[in-house]
Amino acid sequence: MQTEKIKILKNTLGGYTRQGKELMFHCPKCDHHKNKLSVNLDKNCFKCWVCDYSGRKISRLIRNHGSFFDYKEWRKYDDQIELSDFDKLLEIFEEEGEPTLDLPKEFTSLVGDNILFSSLNARKYLKDRGVSKMDIQKYMMGHCPSGKYQDYVVIPSFNMQGDVNFYVTRNYKGGWPNYLNPRVPKNRIIFNELFIDFHQEITVVEGVFDAIKAGSNSVPLLGSSFSEESKLFQKIVLYDTPVYLALDRDAEAKSIKIIKKLLNYGIEVYKVDTSGFRDVGEMTKEQFKTRKENAMLMDQENTLLYEVLSV
Repeated sequence: MQTEKIKILKNTLGGYTRQGKELMFHCPKCDHHKNKLSVNLDKNCFKCWVCDYSGRKISRLIRNHGSFFDYKEWRKYDDQIELSDFDKLLEIFEEEGEPTLDLPKEFTSLVGDNILFSSLNARKYLKDRGVSKMDIQKYMMGHCPSGKYQDYVVIPSFNMQGDVNFYVTRNYKGGWPNYLNPRVPKNRIIFNELFIDFHQEITVVEGVFDAIKAGSNSVPLLGSSFSEESKLFQKIVLYDTPVYLALDRDAEAKSIKIIKKLLNYGIEVYKVDTSGFRDVGEMTKEQFKTRKENAMLMDQENTLLYEVLSV
């Protein structure tokens, strides 16, 4: 098996030299003239000693720099999922089939300092939730002073073309219902996909306010299931994106199910400890950053142990 893997690595990276158990290749990231990319087949990891390009799965190296054929061959020897199942996941939702919609006609932007007097309560609500002016600008937040969404903060979502594909609303005066969102199939959209880089690690959380606290490249599930048919799941598998999972503390069973599913597709998964808080939105950004830095890398063995201890 190692002989076959080395053939695939040579197809992807070119010739190599040996240093003990390390295979030294040309680094495709920094293009250093010497072979500085160390690949360890036994530990299933790689690292460039010049630019620090690294990963805990060699399959990511093949995915990012090799051919699709080489990647399929590698996954055979990696003994992960059935290739027929993986091929089906590459059928990403066609863009023309993605839902788009208009923001409520009463939508009033909260961006900037010269806001309407009627917007002050919405700004105060967001401030109390730890949402900064910079966050308001980044997420292009607004509110509705009248109409169906009166007294609701409105946080829009944009697809890859910059069109609105969803929006989340939250009542800032304690009215009911707390949330009043459009009827859009959530598995067909990725919230603010326009701003997500699937070539970098992403953080998956429950809601939009959690995503704000989690920082850049964070995606909310919006309470929806995380099935293989969802656009978010398919893109993660397509790009082989590392995932930091930070769901609400009362969603342990859901977390375990998601971790197992991602591991079956060879995705690198880290579980962020959210204990002591109802959700990520209760944390400060610094608290979440610390939790994320200490996240646990999950594998089949510790996931099983975690499942047993959580019963």
